[in-house]
Amino acid sequence: MGAAIGAVLPLGLGVALSPLPIIAVVLMLATPRGRLNGPAFIAGWVLGLAVAGTVVLVISGGAGASDADDGPAIWVEVVKLVLGVALIGLAARQWQGRPRGDEAPALPGWMSSIDSFGPGKAFGLAVVLSGVNPKNLLLVVAAATAIAQTGVDAGGQAVALAVFVVLGTVGPGLPLGIYYALGARSAHVLEGLRGWMAAHNTAIMTVLLLVIGLKLVGDGIAGLFPS
Repeated sequence: MGAAIGAVLPLGLGVALSPLPIIAVVLMLATPRGRLNGPAFIAGWVLGLAVAGTVVLVISGGAGASDADDGPAIWVEVVKLVLGVALIGLAARQWQGRPRGDEAPALPGWMSSIDSFGPGKAFGLAVVLSGVNPKNLLLVVAAATAIAQTGVDAGGQAVALAVFVVLGTVGPGLPLGIYYALGARSAHVLEGLRGWMAAHNTAIMTVLLLVIGLKLVGDGIAGLFPS
């Protein structure tokens, strides 16, 4: 089980440090419904990660991700290689779309309507961002596949997936923790966090996707061509 947990730590960190969900939570907490929408978003985020991860685990287990005698199946190494290349491609695309000169960072259009969100819409948005958004989905698939290839039993897989989900929720959960810990004083801190994340969104995501992508490519090559 230790190997499974160790394998998902960098992937969970990649999910946690994604700026857009953090910015979304900060914006929600600044609205009159923030006390309801913030927790609803976190609940949806956890559900999205857990469901997507469980589905991939079930599929990987059924496809024989781990061979008791020979280690991970060959297809697992191919998946790692493909996921790594896809993440590197996303990193390049992210960097190409970076703001130029004094251009303001572009944020998704849905963020302008967050002040009209209710708890249900906040919950649904979080499910989409955590379990369906392509960037996150690639990381979830990589994490679940990494867990399945270790060959641990169902209980160990559940624990490793829970660690991944908890770690991946630290980022979006941070503004909520600040909000409840500081109360009215949190507004200034959260606004600073939002501004910094928005300004550095491209750089953060480019580095995260590139580093994790290179790691997956390296792991895939090492598995396909062992010495």
